Amino acid sequence: MTIENPVHLPKKIGMRNIKTAVTAGLCALIYYFFDRSPAFACIGVIFGMGQDLADGYKNGGGNRLYGTIIGGLVGMLLFRIYLIFVPDGHHTPLLALFTLVGTVILILACQSFWTGGVQPGGVVLCIILFNTPVETYVSYALNRIIDTSIGVIMALIVCYFFPMNWRQIWPERIARYKAWLAKKTAD
Repeated sequence: MTIENPVHLPKKIGMRNIKTAVTAGLCALIYYFFDRSPAFACIGVIFGMGQDLADGYKNGGGNRLYGTIIGGLVGMLLFRIYLIFVPDGHHTPLLALFTLVGTVILILACQSFWTGGVQPGGVVLCIILFNTPVETYVSYALNRIIDTSIGVIMALIVCYFFPMNWRQIWPERIARYKAWLAKKTAD
């Protein structure tokens, strides 16, 4: 009786791997010059990178970005209301009720806008409610939304210019551009 190894190591580094790594590295480098943490932008890149633009939009633009926006907005609203009852923001059992209500609102909002946003939105919601200081909950949520947007946009740009079949697409794009340019100069 032989036991098969359940671990299957990749045989090569693929194009999606390279695109993701280069884009995350570029994102981190750009953030370095702004003296700002690139963590959530890089997470946006990693979630947003797909085989092509449609796949990247679904995973990053949809799931990650919409979820972060919805979770951030719901979290800010609920935490603001919570501060009316508990002005110093310390944890009380009331926060459990706000988590329950927030999760219901989050799921309903995601069902209306983008179903895949529930998980990343829930992460942002819980971080705002439980792990963000009173003084920074608004800036935290807004920074999460901005940084995630930047990372996702960078991933989508790379997905557009380098889809899985980029070697086939680029000669076609260049030929179309040359034809357009020739027509434009002839007019």
